[in-house]
Amino acid sequence: MRRALRLLLILCGAAALLTACETAPVTGRSQIMLVSENEERQMGLQAYQQVLAKEPLSHDAQANALVEKVGKRIAAAAERPPAEMWRAPHFRWEFKTIDKNEPNAFCLPGGKVAVYTGLLPITRNEAGLAVVIGHEVAHALARHGAERMSDQMVASVGTAAAATALATTVSGRNRTYLPAMMAAVGAGATVGFILPMSRAQESEADRIGLVLMAMAGYDPHEAIGLWERMRAANAGRKGQAEWLSTHPADTTRINNIRSWVNEAMKYYRPRD
Repeated sequence: MRRALRLLLILCGAAALLTACETAPVTGRSQIMLVSENEERQMGLQAYQQVLAKEPLSHDAQANALVEKVGKRIAAAAERPPAEMWRAPHFRWEFKTIDKNEPNAFCLPGGKVAVYTGLLPITRNEAGLAVVIGHEVAHALARHGAERMSDQMVASVGTAAAATALATTVSGRNRTYLPAMMAAVGAGATVGFILPMSRAQESEADRIGLVLMAMAGYDPHEAIGLWERMRAANAGRKGQAEWLSTHPADTTRINNIRSWVNEAMKYYRPRD
């Protein structure tokens, strides 16, 4: 049994290395991808249709035009990668504004973008909105959704292997503690692998998003003000400790963005 378990772990590790053949835009980070682009886009389209079926679309012509304008500029930048920094996605872009007082936005695989009207008072202007849309498009461009599913698969295999190892090695009175030990293994995988990866993806989307907005003609410095306003909007809300969260703390994001602005400014060409 132990020999078989070791073989399973070796095979899983080899499979992960063999499939870690994709590279994230801008950062160059290696990614494990166990989900095909076609599968990812199909799931993205299905999720997008479900959201539009239950959420009210905005009838505010000005808000709709703003989201469409900024979205198309960011999308055009995504389709023109600089110096082979990423592969042009050729998405079927759509931009919708959802009439809901919620500070939220998303871009699903395939280029399906939605912005909630509750976010617009925080973004304030085109450049502020470009920060948000650039960040969301970056998630789709870097295939973070597919990577997250792949990470879950790898974590599930690892957790199952660890649980099998525990089941075969723990004996006697110690078996009473086996359920708690297995639960601890699962929690360890979440806190030690899944959550840190999610935070890393969020930071990566911030960094890629700065480059996208710069290419689209928006000053990346605007991202600092946007996240300072976001931090002010979140003030007073009781949040989780950063190490237990899927997102970096607002202060962490602002500090990171300050360190990445000069990189993004290399691609900045002001537009009217």
